[in-house]
Amino acid sequence: MNSTMIQFFHWYSEGKGKLWNHAAEQSQYLSDLGITSVWFPPAYKGTDGENSIGYDAYDLFDLGEFDQKNAVGTKYGTKDDYLNAIKTLKDKNIQIIVDIVLGHKAGGDELEKFKAVKVDEENRDKVISDTIEIESYTKFTFPGRQKKYSEFEWNFTCFSGVDYAEGKDSHIYKIISEYGDGWEKMIDDEKGNYDYLMFNDVEHRNPHVREELNKWAQWYFEQTDFDGVRLDALKHISFDFYKEWLTLLRSNTGKNIFAVGEYWAPGYLDLLQKYIETTEGCMSLFDSSLQNNFCTASREGNSYDLRRIFDETLTQADPMHSVSLVDNHDTQPLQDLEAPVEYWFKPIAYALILLRENGYPCIFYPDLYGAHYKDYDREGNEQEIFLNKVDGIEGLLKARKDNAYGVQRDYFEDANCLGWVREGNDEYSGCAVVLSNKNAYEKPMEMGKKYAGKTFFDLLGRFEDKVVIDENGWGNFPVPAGNVSVWIAE
Repeated sequence: MNSTMIQFFHWYSEGKGKLWNHAAEQSQYLSDLGITSVWFPPAYKGTDGENSIGYDAYDLFDLGEFDQKNAVGTKYGTKDDYLNAIKTLKDKNIQIIVDIVLGHKAGGDELEKFKAVKVDEENRDKVISDTIEIESYTKFTFPGRQKKYSEFEWNFTCFSGVDYAEGKDSHIYKIISEYGDGWEKMIDDEKGNYDYLMFNDVEHRNPHVREELNKWAQWYFEQTDFDGVRLDALKHISFDFYKEWLTLLRSNTGKNIFAVGEYWAPGYLDLLQKYIETTEGCMSLFDSSLQNNFCTASREGNSYDLRRIFDETLTQADPMHSVSLVDNHDTQPLQDLEAPVEYWFKPIAYALILLRENGYPCIFYPDLYGAHYKDYDREGNEQEIFLNKVDGIEGLLKARKDNAYGVQRDYFEDANCLGWVREGNDEYSGCAVVLSNKNAYEKPMEMGKKYAGKTFFDLLGRFEDKVVIDENGWGNFPVPAGNVSVWIAE
């Protein structure tokens, strides 16, 4: 069966410990739609306790088990809830992708004094102060856990930089360290060096840190039996670290753990390719370039040439390492990387990632379930956001599960109307897909002679009329204006 992932959360997912139980309740529905893996949010305790989305990682060993940061459970539930959700999904043959945040830690337990220098925020390689002594929350003792699972305590030698100094202005401070004068090496020179992202930046050159993070990975696997990892904020973490970390994880578990990394560089395919090459293909990456193309196409409407939709994308250049997506928690409205695909275009975008050969598609929770939330925009004005379930999303998912197989023939000759067929195979019958960003069209396409005389209907219900395949295996497949139609045999 074709593989399909769902990001089972968004930035504003409801709290109060409900998500893990919700996932368990939805397991049969997801299985029926052909979902083969679920990407969960960070499951460990963040500095904001039960209100933490999880990317402000505090204690990696606290999966909602200990009274820390004013709560036992996380935003998504308790450890027992989490493990139950995992078991329920795995019983339905759905794999578990866990979110890994190893670039920074937040919410330290005690202040420490150490030497540091201020750096220019736009060029972190540029030092703009003398060496000074500062005090920051870099001591992590995890008093609520009381050394269960690990006795390791984090201190300032475990970090390369901080953005907080007691009694001083907020700034980026580079810690004077025995592990190197500068930041860790990155593959790009954005902001001089983009090692530092936020909070306490983890110093992966410290061998004690690497050992602890390797031990933790094996512990996490033993607790949950996860099948894959989503690696957060790759452009801020040493590529050498994750190469080693993944190699050891796979070796220690005896399992070929799937890995997809977030190297968010919309429009910069060369950086994605460079990262894959540098890390020797040890992980896939989210295709941020394709997501960027979808966003652009949705905004430009019928002036966008759909034949360019896969240009400069990882899905086209290196499909074996591409996880394709339409939106995620960072691109959704009111987030820092806000670049949502407009609603009218989403069925088209999903057809392009779900019903073609290349890429491993990941659908976004609000696109399947809808979402409603409030937050402040960049000007400080409160906004109320309604995200509707994507029209036809269930049909598109079922078509991927049951029909998107076999030889693919493309009909990309028209700037405003694309089509393709999947011939099917010995187990599954195929499908014909037509999409338009302008007028209604009718596209002649070859399904194959084995379909001669067969009648096809529009799975998404856009048309009542049927299409009969002629003796040569061809049919004329219509599509409504600004929409998509999927045709399958009766």
